[in-house]
Amino acid sequence: MKKTARAVVIGGGVVGVSTLYHLAKMGWSDVVLLERKELTSGSTWHAAGLLPLFNLSYSVGKLHQYSVALYPTLESETGLHAGLSQVTNIRLATTKDRMDEYHYYAGVARTIGVDVNFLTPDQVKEIWPLANMDGVIGAIQHPDDGYIQPADLTQALAKGARQRGATIYRNTTVTGITQQLNGEWLVSTDQGDITCEHVISCSGNFARQTGAMVGLDIPVIPVEHQYLVTDQHPAIMERKKAGLPEMGVLRESDASYYMREEAGGLLLGPYEVGAPACYVDGPAANSEYELFPDALERLEPYILAAMNRVPAFGEVGIKKVYNGAIAYTPDGSPIIGPAWGLKNFWLNEGHSFGITAAGGAGWQLAHWIVDGEPTIDMMGVDPRRFGDYAGRGFLVEKNEEAYAKVFTVHYPDEEREAGRALRRTPCYDRMKSLGAVFGSVFGWERPNWFAPAGYTLSEADLDKPDVLLNDNHPVVPGEPVREKWSFRRSNYFEHVGNECLHVTKHVGIQDMSAFAKCEISGPGAESWLDELLTNAVPKKVGRVTLSYLLTHKGGVRSEFTVYKAAPQRYYLVSAGAYERHDHDYLKKAMPKDGSVNFERLTTSMGVLVLAGPRSRDVLAKLTDADLSNEAFPWLTGKKMSIGVAQVDALRVNFIGELGWEIHHPIEMQNYIFDRLMEAGAEFDIKPFGIRAMTSMALEKSYKLIPRELSVEYSAYESGLDRFISLKKPSFFGREALLAWKESGSANQLVTMEVHDVTDADARGSEPIYHGEDLVGRVTSGGYGWRVGKSLALAMVRPDLAVQGAELEIVILGVRHKATIIADSPFDPDNMALRS
Repeated sequence: MKKTARAVVIGGGVVGVSTLYHLAKMGWSDVVLLERKELTSGSTWHAAGLLPLFNLSYSVGKLHQYSVALYPTLESETGLHAGLSQVTNIRLATTKDRMDEYHYYAGVARTIGVDVNFLTPDQVKEIWPLANMDGVIGAIQHPDDGYIQPADLTQALAKGARQRGATIYRNTTVTGITQQLNGEWLVSTDQGDITCEHVISCSGNFARQTGAMVGLDIPVIPVEHQYLVTDQHPAIMERKKAGLPEMGVLRESDASYYMREEAGGLLLGPYEVGAPACYVDGPAANSEYELFPDALERLEPYILAAMNRVPAFGEVGIKKVYNGAIAYTPDGSPIIGPAWGLKNFWLNEGHSFGITAAGGAGWQLAHWIVDGEPTIDMMGVDPRRFGDYAGRGFLVEKNEEAYAKVFTVHYPDEEREAGRALRRTPCYDRMKSLGAVFGSVFGWERPNWFAPAGYTLSEADLDKPDVLLNDNHPVVPGEPVREKWSFRRSNYFEHVGNECLHVTKHVGIQDMSAFAKCEISGPGAESWLDELLTNAVPKKVGRVTLSYLLTHKGGVRSEFTVYKAAPQRYYLVSAGAYERHDHDYLKKAMPKDGSVNFERLTTSMGVLVLAGPRSRDVLAKLTDADLSNEAFPWLTGKKMSIGVAQVDALRVNFIGELGWEIHHPIEMQNYIFDRLMEAGAEFDIKPFGIRAMTSMALEKSYKLIPRELSVEYSAYESGLDRFISLKKPSFFGREALLAWKESGSANQLVTMEVHDVTDADARGSEPIYHGEDLVGRVTSGGYGWRVGKSLALAMVRPDLAVQGAELEIVILGVRHKATIIADSPFDPDNMALRS
């Protein structure tokens, strides 16, 4: 066995072999794959081999698109047939909400170049004559969809990798992984040791055991998935005899199953409620080609639904039941990218749709390893989107939920119930008593909006359709239903509007303690931050700036509020959802000479936002600090007392009103909250939530990662000119950013007013047209209550990015005229912020 390699891939399923293939394809021939048994002997061998292109995640959608384009080329490259059958796919809709989901998805698909057709029930019947159309109101079809033989695909990828010089060792078990003092990795196996620069974990069901070897708690636990194959059916055999094409893959989303032809019979795969997590502590050491006993009683409602839709399914016997493990993460998307806290250790794990994603996952991870960056925005699959809260018990509950909800309507405002109320700030109960309807980010509970006292929704309000999957609201034990999910303006729309209008007229309070927070200190802190971030680092204590960490190509990786709290001490705040991501990049970039120190403060510091024209009046009752514009201008901060509590107050916020972020020791939060509510009573202080904040931020054209800010867009395309200091001699990505600008931009961020909207605003990812030409995509959208307009932020073709230009945005299948307007339609001169 080799003693050294450039990279070692652990795991010989389709994902691992694809990773090896793509590394070799990019010119790294000195790469090795280690498989403990035989290739595909984990989960790949028993996979149904489907190639679903449908996915509302941009990142996952791009990976699936690449895979479906790659697989047909493998036979000509390797001489091996991968078993590809592009028989198309049909997804049925039996409810209005499902059709809304399909129309929304079709917009996403068009922006990434995936073909989607809408079908009538009669057109479906022509393709699937064995299906009855009772209750079907429409469908979508992917012409390029179908299925593939997983083992054949893996062998083709393996041959392609070997042809390029890669090496595969079967029956070789990894027993240890150790990073050496020089940064190289020593991978120990039962066949010998290999020293390498990079390690890539693609170990599927063994992901947590592999991670444990290097001290990582990988957020992956598999869930049992069953599918069954029937005996041959005469009608299908007759079609084959007549030379008719396969009927394609049929998915009845509202009944949570997929079906396709298999060897003259039918293959049915439901995603049922109650499927248990498995291999919670990992498979046995000798696990190979393993299946679990079938549990058909769990599948009864789905089998009956399939019989109703395709009567032929009930006319033949069951030949074989497969019940095997599929790896899952808490949100159902894979984890692809760098591991946190470790240099050159990479993860390609948690693939619940591994056959479809394998090609794209290997493609992007190879780019990330070889070039230092992926070529597409991978934030939706980045391993660091989960934190250390995602432990064993959390994973079991969330992964089982993710499995059960594969086919549910993926509402944009959905807040799933499993694993909730885990991370709560001290004021959680106070917010709850004020009517908070909570959402979750990075495990934290945050008020999304506030319901009036006694507010509930009736069964008539919910109007749930009579289908298996009809959940359209959160179910919180012991609490009334107060929210209905929708792709359109839902019941909370007016209440969010009331919050926005109240803040702009009076004063509001918001809990933003979920912000990621850290302190950078030491004699080298200022110079290091200045060389790392785009904006000039504050030189004077009390100054605040907004700054960005770029990729080495000039795209936008992270956004930070930088506050100079004291000499040689900087307080950095970034998005709560990306705490592990942002902090990992900071820590990996730190100098090794000890001149810069990092301290995580997220869980020790709370943040309350006080905003609105009366916010100064409220704060003045509680502090002796001078709050005047002269003494405390916008974009400054200072230490002061609120009552007896010492805080750092920053005069910034994300809604464009006069206000302060009050950063405080978390244990003092309720004291400060109570004082603010008491002092604010005479000014009619009320809480506001994330949805009101988002609406008001949209009216200011404020930008979010990974929407307006992305590795795919240069900082200039995203309109960050005023946060880029070219007076500095350097910052990370500076030269690449300037070269990008010089070579010309493909996109420009604009603000748009959307016309003739009645009940459905843009939300993000909708396609934008100029005539029949696709010229851009919406990045964020919603209703601006202060300006009384439906608004959108969008990336469009630069030649069209002029005020007054009229384009069209497709919202849930309907074209709306949209006019490019000046940024910050609310208070463009920032008079409120500066007041």
